[in-house]
Amino acid sequence: MTRILIVDDDPHLLRALTIALTARGYRTHAASDATTALQAAATAAPDLAVIDLGLPDLDGINIVESLRGWSTAPIIVLSARHAETAKINALDAGADDYVTKPFGMGELLARIRAALRRAAPADEQPVITTAAFTIDLAAKRVTTAVGETRLTPTEWHLLEILVRNPGRLVTQRQLLQEVWGPRFEKETNYLRVHLANLRRKLEPEASRPRYLITEPGIGYRFTPDAPA
Repeated sequence: MTRILIVDDDPHLLRALTIALTARGYRTHAASDATTALQAAATAAPDLAVIDLGLPDLDGINIVESLRGWSTAPIIVLSARHAETAKINALDAGADDYVTKPFGMGELLARIRAALRRAAPADEQPVITTAAFTIDLAAKRVTTAVGETRLTPTEWHLLEILVRNPGRLVTQRQLLQEVWGPRFEKETNYLRVHLANLRRKLEPEASRPRYLITEPGIGYRFTPDAPA
């Protein structure tokens, strides 16, 4: 059963969301402050989180940043803050979507369904092994034939997104938004530089990549080894 963490200090909204989601077959955990929310997430990792920004103890942005440090679960922010800067800050912190209050319950439920469809499966393989390198997602470690390979945080973030989507095309825009934020979605030169560095560190022949493939003008693709 899909687990959804709901965080909001409005008891009426918290109850309404809990009822609506439970009625649709989701397992919910409700929290009215950041401290309780983070404890709940640590106890049972959610498959999706719905987080209000205006909380009594911490700003909801702190929860987003904390969750994003160890979880890839979708995060939908709820907020009465309509300013563009508030939305940008939430998305840059790691939120996947931003819904302003007041909102329609039907729309929020549709956004939750869409976010869950896009999410990586919960049982994804934590270690990816190829003939050239091994990636341990949990330990954030990459090893090649010569030993552990050091990656910058940006290189790791890019590599993680690609390997979590094996064989799938990940667009330039998606990578730029997820790694650098929505304000950088046209800076494709960032991708060229960092992918070149990744190939130099991981590919047997950087000039003829086998695993980190460019789809010109569209995006990039991680192509794992075929099953033996």
